[in-house]
Amino acid sequence: MKLKIAVPDLISNSYFPVEAAVELGFLRAEGLDASLELVFPVSKAYEAMREGQVDIVAGSAHSALSAFPEWRGVKLLCAQAQGMYWFLVMRSDLGAKRNALTVVKGRRIAAAPWVEMGLRRLLHEGGIDLERDNVKIAPVAPSATTGINFGVTAAKALEEGRIDGFWANGMGTEVAVRRGVGTVVLDVRRGDGPPKAFHYTLAAVAATEALIERSPDAAAGFVRALVKTHKALKQDYTLATSVGEKLFPPSEAPLIAELIRRDLPYYDATISEESVRGMNAFTRELGLLRGDPQYADVVATQFAPLWAA
Repeated sequence: MKLKIAVPDLISNSYFPVEAAVELGFLRAEGLDASLELVFPVSKAYEAMREGQVDIVAGSAHSALSAFPEWRGVKLLCAQAQGMYWFLVMRSDLGAKRNALTVVKGRRIAAAPWVEMGLRRLLHEGGIDLERDNVKIAPVAPSATTGINFGVTAAKALEEGRIDGFWANGMGTEVAVRRGVGTVVLDVRRGDGPPKAFHYTLAAVAATEALIERSPDAAAGFVRALVKTHKALKQDYTLATSVGEKLFPPSEAPLIAELIRRDLPYYDATISEESVRGMNAFTRELGLLRGDPQYADVVATQFAPLWAA
């Protein structure tokens, strides 16, 4: 079966498990002829799936609500990794300290649509009022020397002085830190910010209910392939380099294996009830969700036995 997979950021560790499942042949071994398609921002990826232009979205779980209100018509098949996975990085010359949010006052911070919601909530929880404290959060336009992959674009914009900080993926963060232009202020996955922020969202694999009903074997095969990819990378994270060399520019390809090594503790396909409760609370606080969908309304629970296979 042919599958089109939409990812909102290709040059990234965020959705790397799905990218690796394609490039390392685990999806092919399940009889799935899968291809990757960059669709940015993530809301456009979910809209494309709703309209039948792609079959799977490998993106932030909460963003499914952009195209499927109240979780109607969509289900999460599995997690790519646990926890909210973006970083707040500020210009290194600002002298920013870990968890010291006052550094954002009066600053311009780049964040992609729907991704920025996590940052807005974190700042609110940390006592920052965006209007009062003159904090501007917006996407950053690509320059002539960057593409549309957000993290790498944001790192370049930081280096060029077009922004004061960004909220983006681990690849953009690594590029900024290695070049000496950025300092990490928040890494929620590793304990920064309020504990509940870990469950604001996670990198997931989503499909329409129609696809699951029509092709349950394909959906199950996708989950099995993802779990096998996790296992392979845990056994040898340097496999990531060969994937990066196929998909990434030469400047970023050598960085991916180390980023994957750091992410391995979060490689678990499980979507827990705690994760869904946290994500639903987060999206209700933002006004994106009105009801109280149950775990089985959000997750394709029939595939749960495969998460630990």
